[in-house]
Amino acid sequence: MSGSQSRRQAINAVIGHSTPHCDTDTYIADMFGELVFSPSVMKARLPKTVYKKIMATIDNGAPLDPTVADVVASAMKDWAIEKGASHYAHVFYPLTGFTAEKHDSFLEPDASGLSLAEFQGKTLLQGEPDASSFPNGGLRGTFEARGYTGWDATSPAYILENPNGNTLCIPTIFISWTGEALDKKTPLLRSQQAMSKQAMRLLKLFGHTDVDTVVSYAGAEQEYFLIDENFYYARPDLMTSGRTLFGAPPSKGQEFDDHYFGAIPDRVLAFMIELDRELFKQGIPAKTRHNEVAPGQFELAPVFERSVIAHDHQQLMMTTMKKVAERYGMICLLHEKPFAGVNGSGKHVNFSLGNSHQGNLLNPGDTPHDNMQFLVFCGAIIRGVHKFGGLLRAVVASASNDHRLGANEAPPAIISIFLGSQLMDVFDQIAKGGATASKEAGVLELGVDTLPPLKADPGDRNRTSPFAFTGNRFEYRAPGSNQSISDPMVAINVLLADSIDHIATELEKLTADGTTFADACQQVLQEIITEHGAVIFNGDGYADVWQDEARSRGLKNLRTTVDAVTELGDADVVTAFEKYGVLSARELEAREDVIFEQYALTILVEAKETAEIAKTMILPATFRYQGELSGVSANLKAAGIESANPVLEEITAHLAELLSSLTTLEEGIKNFHGDSEYDESKYALDTLIPAMLEVRAAADALEGLVADDLWPLPTYNEMLTIL
Repeated sequence: MSGSQSRRQAINAVIGHSTPHCDTDTYIADMFGELVFSPSVMKARLPKTVYKKIMATIDNGAPLDPTVADVVASAMKDWAIEKGASHYAHVFYPLTGFTAEKHDSFLEPDASGLSLAEFQGKTLLQGEPDASSFPNGGLRGTFEARGYTGWDATSPAYILENPNGNTLCIPTIFISWTGEALDKKTPLLRSQQAMSKQAMRLLKLFGHTDVDTVVSYAGAEQEYFLIDENFYYARPDLMTSGRTLFGAPPSKGQEFDDHYFGAIPDRVLAFMIELDRELFKQGIPAKTRHNEVAPGQFELAPVFERSVIAHDHQQLMMTTMKKVAERYGMICLLHEKPFAGVNGSGKHVNFSLGNSHQGNLLNPGDTPHDNMQFLVFCGAIIRGVHKFGGLLRAVVASASNDHRLGANEAPPAIISIFLGSQLMDVFDQIAKGGATASKEAGVLELGVDTLPPLKADPGDRNRTSPFAFTGNRFEYRAPGSNQSISDPMVAINVLLADSIDHIATELEKLTADGTTFADACQQVLQEIITEHGAVIFNGDGYADVWQDEARSRGLKNLRTTVDAVTELGDADVVTAFEKYGVLSARELEAREDVIFEQYALTILVEAKETAEIAKTMILPATFRYQGELSGVSANLKAAGIESANPVLEEITAHLAELLSSLTTLEEGIKNFHGDSEYDESKYALDTLIPAMLEVRAAADALEGLVADDLWPLPTYNEMLTIL
């Protein structure tokens, strides 16, 4: 089948697609959490004393009492079997960034040969997967296989549905036999505990006597692309790499700004409706859905949850999105930049912190200048982001995210904070001696009698800032769409723990010396703004002048993963992670090695796929068309007609460029090497990526010249517009 035939077959399949219908008999609110072993389910099924002990762990961070495990395991098993489960799985989150699970049957044969459903407390508490077969940065050798999973009681178990049978999924941590963290969950739990300890300490200095555990909350906006599965399976680059390695710009991209918040196509809306229902059943509070900026791009945003649960839900959400999309004949693309030239996808992590008594600690109120508690916590973030800007950049570094960071649809690789005009004014007053007023909210008079006046916030928003205050929370816009939110939240928790610890210590010293608490707060905040105010930037982060200004402020511009990841070894980072018991220096070094290894391997796979597609698909199509044009020229000449053929000349020139660049790329692949993971990454960055770009430039030029009936790959016009 020729390339054109496969493309047209795909188009015909899209046009003839019939949208399935999901079950709409049950009201969506009644579905919420029906597949979750939630606190309400535990309250109904567990003895009161056991339930109280479990809830003390979940709500207040109390140590887990292992004596309750047998009772919980029995109740969990009975509930799961009633839900149709025959197996259970410890679900963990290795350094691949994806979800891992090992399924075991509840059924155990007894002496008589009969099968009994068994699930004991020791099985709930601990499992033992192979620790050497996951990325570990040298913490485990191939011959050192033992690793453990441990039940995380703070994240609820749930049922994973399948038409042929269900599975009880138990969220866990994953550690080595020697105790090192091999996963994304363990450092998240550790960092949450460290941040809470310091935040509770600071709240007590403010006079609170009813201080509960302080929790970090997260709400991650998930951007993604949808394309028809027929196009996907006709694109080897998408199947292998998750992004297009070739593709000329579409004739109409996002220039008209007409896709953002536009009417959602029926097929996509049907997918979104069923996705919401599936997520609700898993207790995932999906809230917002809409078209994003690029054609074929969309967004889903959940309600805020505790960051540990938000992390687990994000992982489950990505899996569910892909499964539901397939039911509608579509593929959900979570790569940060699947299509060059149009906006890529991020996962903007909105975060706050608080508890049941003190509420949201990042809520400024109507008069932020009077809200010293808020200002102190905000000051802690300013100090932390400035001190640990390199860390924040490192935890979002990957080969895929490099394609969008620094571009006009994502924050620049310079970490700065946007406060908005109201808060900036308040902190300016603090720097000059003390804040006495706050800019008030305004009212927009619309000039239409039938429309009510609208409240205008005292500060604008800034989508170019990587770390922006948005009213009662901060939004970290740099994480990529395909990544776990664990690493960003770990970094945020650690920088908060470090800064809150610093502030609490300074306040204790000043008040012990006789300074009033209010004056001590003013003095500490004034020092923070003086020493760390350089990180605050309310302007256009995309502007070229910001690059120079940031440099003059001493802010780092870490453009690539290879530049950024070494920040994990920064002395301040290592000291903070070790001081608060989040990760040891060895664990941090292992993570650095893992990121470099994954970066180099990702680029190497893309390079190999680029060469293969160029040789087996693009070159044959081009040669055929060149032959056709040569035949036309020869026939004209034989007929006595002398005529130049500029298209043939242009194709021949680009074909020569393609062959030459392909030779360079294959030589680069052949010589791929390095004495360390860093060296391999540097080679991939400096040698393979430029060679791949040269091959693509020639191929994309040919796409605009070769006859459409010969071109083998679905085009951007087709993939981005036909749904």
